[in-house]
Order: sequence, then structure tokens, then C-alpha cells
Amino acid sequence: MRLSDFDYDLPPELIAQHPASRRDASRLLTLDRSNGAVGETTVAAIASRFRAGDLLVLNDTRVIPARLKGQKESGGAAEVFLVRRVPGDAEIWSCLIKASKSPKDGTRIILPEGVTATVVSREEGEWQVLFQGCDDFMCWLEGAGSMPLPPYIKRAPAGEDLERYQTVFAREKGAVAAPTAGLHFTPEILDEIRGRGVEIAPVTLHVGLGTFMPVRVEELSRHTMHRELYRIPEATARAIRRTRSAGGRVIALGTTSLRALEHAAASGELAAGEREADIFILPGYRFRVVDALITNFHLPKSTLFMLVCAFAGKEVMLDAYREAVERRFRFFSYGDAMFIS
Repeated sequence: MRLSDFDYDLPPELIAQHPASRRDASRLLTLDRSNGAVGETTVAAIASRFRAGDLLVLNDTRVIPARLKGQKESGGAAEVFLVRRVPGDAEIWSCLIKASKSPKDGTRIILPEGVTATVVSREEGEWQVLFQGCDDFMCWLEGAGSMPLPPYIKRAPAGEDLERYQTVFAREKGAVAAPTAGLHFTPEILDEIRGRGVEIAPVTLHVGLGTFMPVRVEELSRHTMHRELYRIPEATARAIRRTRSAGGRVIALGTTSLRALEHAAASGELAAGEREADIFILPGYRFRVVDALITNFHLPKSTLFMLVCAFAGKEVMLDAYREAVERRFRFFSYGDAMFIS
């Protein structure tokens, strides 16, 4: 399978640079993967797509303000981008660092409020950085960092992003990118879905920087997938088993929820617990858990576009994306959504 098989034409003006006026004001493209039928409604009306006995699985990760600006002890500006926390007692993170000269082991960067970031080592293109000088790192980060917007949003972060680049159900801090399908949902929509006899259950997958990394090989069998930490509560695993045994649908809100569920079921039976997902889903993959998917529109040649092609069929999905372009849907993180059933 080749990278060029997953390309499509997208006019740049369709890449959303700001969120819609309201979370639920976005448009919703509906796709029946059994016959390729495409329809259109709004996110505000999405509850009508659910049936009693369905289960909605959402990702409750919370985006951290992962971009930090500081100054090297030796002089010169430096920008530190948190990628993921390294397990252990010390506050060590894998980071990307932007500076005039590549940092060496022992390089110290002075951050707001006198907090220091010391380079410990470099592994696989990322620096391992020790943060010192604050009692509560996450509390300090909320005030010192800025929201890490995707590279295709060609503007500086603004006040609106602190609220709108975060889901209303975000709980577990650790993501450096939002699970964007969830950005459309409001408390009222969730209540309406519950009112239709639908159970809602969380998973946590901390979306990593790899979600924006381009695939750099033409032959996809040579691509190495990035890893993301996830956790599936035992209560969610039980809800999934209960739903499937009763004939209901498991509906994933976002590709991050889907990736966590499918990775956890790789051995055949879905297992609760905490792991790292590195699952690369391509056409031909047999889905074990998820029956329907709510998702935004994804970049050409991206692993997430390959995932939705696997879920709906490549030609069906390419046709649906062409239709979305013709109808002037808004694309990517702050764009419109799809309901694939």
C-alpha cells in the first residue's frame, strides 16, 4: 500500500483557522459506509443519529499549555515544546527545543518565575528535559505555557483557544493536541444523547505530537507509528461488553477513542488498563470494537485519513471527501465533522 493512494485535493481556504461561533454550530456530514450515501445536518442535531442501547465512548484527555518560551543561561531565546512526561518521580519530559544552536546535555533554559529546564539527554530526535523550581508543575504550566495549536493554523494562539481547543469533558491532563471531534460537543448535546437511552463512557488517550507528523515513506509498510499513552477504565470495558452482547453499537467520538479501543482489543478481547498505543490502521484492518465513528476531516496522506479509509472503505471515503470539498465544509481541527455509520 502506498502513501500516494491516500491523497486528495484540498483548497487551502477550507482549512479552518478559527472555531465556529458555537461548539455545536459546525456542519455534520453523514456517511453510510454500507452504500456510500452522504447526507448533511448540523452537530446541534447529532443526538438524532443515536439509538437506545448505543454506547458513546469519548476521550477525556485535557490539553496542556505545552509551549514554553525562555532564555538559555548562556544567552539567546529558546522555545520548549512538551511532548510527553517520562514516567518516574522527577519532572522529566520528552521535549522539542527550538533555539539558535542545538542544545547540549546540561544546557539550562530559564523559564517564567525562575523555573529551569535542564537538558538531560537526547533520544530519537527529542530532548529529555528536567524541570525544577516549582512545587506543582502542572499548576505552574497553566500560567506559564501557551496552547499548542496545530501547524496548519496560521495564526498566534488567542484567548478563544484556551476554551475552544479543549473539550467540555476534558479531565486528565497530558495531551499536547486536542481530540478534535469532541470539540463540537456541549453539555446539552451530551444530556440529549443520554436522554435517548445511550450510555456514555470515557477512555483517556493523551494525544501526542506525532498526530501532526507527516508520513515520510511512500511504501506504508516502512512507516513507524508514534506511541501514545492511554487508559481504559474497567467500567468502560464492562460497558462495551454489555453493549455488544445486547446488540447495541459502540460509537467512538474521535479517532483517538477508536485507536485506544482497537489497540486494547488487539488480542481479541478488550482489556482494561494502561498501555501505549502504536496501532497503524490501514484498509484491510478488521475492526473489533467500534461500530460507528464521529470524526473531523483529516489531512491528505495522514495516518488518520488512512484510518477513516480503513473504517469506511478507501473509495467511499475519497468520494465523501470530494463531496465535502464541493460543499465547502471546513477542514481539520477547528473544522466540521463526520458521522460514519
